[in-house]
Amino acid sequence: MKVHAYVMRENGLSQLEKQAVLDGTKENNCYQQYQELGGIINEKDYQSALARAKDTATLNITLIKQLEFIARVAGIELRNAKDSIDQRTILYGILRTDTGPEGVKYHHSQMSDQRLFAEALRMLGDTDSLNKLIDTHPNISFD
Repeated sequence: MKVHAYVMRENGLSQLEKQAVLDGTKENNCYQQYQELGGIINEKDYQSALARAKDTATLNITLIKQLEFIARVAGIELRNAKDSIDQRTILYGILRTDTGPEGVKYHHSQMSDQRLFAEALRMLGDTDSLNKLIDTHPNISFD
């Protein structure tokens, strides 16, 4: 499965941006784009993860190394430096360390590391990296 993001520009605004203005909320439009890329995390958890990612500057070194390995195998270059962690790494780390609420049968914390990385890529709209990850792991379901 290949993921493609299409944006048509007219007078400087894309159709998606115009729709976001018409909808009155860009956040809902971002979630819709995430779903169109195959994302399955519910909107509340989606918004929460993105908000926490903005406020996160550090992660457990084990999570960073784990994702660096997954990304390297897929040919994805992460920009993790000592003083600045790639946003994709931060979002993956947040999703990986989330715990499911009591009484909920299915939660993203039960996903594989590759699947969680795919969700982080979808949330950030990084379709190039998402396609590389999917192509590298044809036996993992990313749907």
